[in-house]
Amino acid sequence: MENFTPYSAVIGGALIGTAATLLLWLNGQIAGVSGIVQGAIKMHSPDRLWRILFLAGLVCGGSLWLQIMGPSFTPRDNFPLLLLLIAGTLVGFGSRIGNGCTSGHGVCGLGRTSGRSAAATVTFFSVALATTFIVQHVLGGIS
Repeated sequence: MENFTPYSAVIGGALIGTAATLLLWLNGQIAGVSGIVQGAIKMHSPDRLWRILFLAGLVCGGSLWLQIMGPSFTPRDNFPLLLLLIAGTLVGFGSRIGNGCTSGHGVCGLGRTSGRSAAATVTFFSVALATTFIVQHVLGGIS
């Protein structure tokens, strides 16, 4: 966290909030990334184009930021591929059974004062804290 500044956090949060609000106002859609991905991979989805463009914007925006500002953290080397695959599968499974991901529930749902989204967000963060504690302090970190 050596590079953290409140300015970057405020700007990032404002950009995320603005993007989520504009998508809702202009397209009537919630900016939940797991739902957007799900609709984008369906071959015969009538609204597939905006979903693909939205996802491309996430990738291009992140890439542009990386080119301009450089990396804000040092990527971890030699992380076991099997653990990455398991983690990704668990996140996808959790998003599916939770009817959304942290962006849909945490950003959009809380902004709409959804009780279901509040419960989902508390669950996401509680599990993340417990998992981090177990991996770091019980298992001694993963190398």
